[in-house]
Amino acid sequence: MLEDIGRAVGLMLVFEGIMPFLSPSRWHNMAEVLATADDKSMRLIGLLSMLLGLGLLIFWS
Repeated sequence: MLEDIGRAVGLMLVFEGIMPFLSPSRWHNMAEVLATADDKSMRLIGLLSMLLGLGLLIFWS
């Protein structure tokens, strides 16, 4: 199980690194927009992200 968690974290880091690697200026602009977002919007984005991830895990399991 620990190996699976390590693989999942590694894969997450690969996906998280794609955008700043391919287009750092666009990623920087996106980070600035997110920094000015209110808490309610950030919570909604986080919830939708978690639900999408959970849905993908259920779909492919």
